Amino acid sequence: MKKILQGVVALIALGVGTSAFAADLPPAPVYKTPVMTPAYYDWSGLYVGLNAGGASSHNCWDNVNIVVVREGCHNATGAIAGGQIGFRWQSGAWVFGVEGQGDWASLKGSNASIPVAFFAGAPLLTNQTKVNALGLFTGQLGYAWDSVLFYVKGGAAITDERYNGLITGTNAQIDTGTETRWGGAVGAGIEFGFAPNWSVGLEYDHLFMGNRNIQFSFVAAGFGPVARIDRITQDVDMGTVRVNYRWGGPVIAKY
Repeated sequence: MKKILQGVVALIALGVGTSAFAADLPPAPVYKTPVMTPAYYDWSGLYVGLNAGGASSHNCWDNVNIVVVREGCHNATGAIAGGQIGFRWQSGAWVFGVEGQGDWASLKGSNASIPVAFFAGAPLLTNQTKVNALGLFTGQLGYAWDSVLFYVKGGAAITDERYNGLITGTNAQIDTGTETRWGGAVGAGIEFGFAPNWSVGLEYDHLFMGNRNIQFSFVAAGFGPVARIDRITQDVDMGTVRVNYRWGGPVIAKY
């Protein structure tokens, strides 16, 4: 009986000692699963894309052969389609970029003008403008809200066009002139990233093309080489829908 009591006392003492030792230990560490913040869209990288839309070229003609004579203004309107290539880099929410854009154009317009010559009996003349191509070479500054990018742009613009003098009523061509014209461009756009490397956007641009003296040549044989000289002033407004594919880090996840 004495041995049994000694064993019980020893067990109680061991339990008390173990509890005291456990009380002296620091609390066990608590491990939490790391929380991942939402990923954000990165606009950096090289991109290429396609665009399509419409444009209007406002043209005013003045005959300057002898004195300046206003011949009138018209809008050459139509469709445009082409592509763009550019590069963007993002720092925080700010996005910087450069881009080149080229578009085929089918812009056409005309207005009735002065007589072909300054004497009675000359046929009435219709002045016609055709814009065949447009190009932009611009820098960009943008601000991004994750996968939404708003940007402004500015730089150089180029147009390729043909001017025709037609007999009013019959549209028989009398004279013609061509040119490739350089000017300036400003614009703004908004772009949405709808997939890791794909984006779609809307863009508006205004082209300041200034004025140039265009030398017209007679179309019919037997006439002199120069029909007239017209100073033509031009501005272009264009709007496009754009789709781009980008190479770069499309999405970055932060822990």
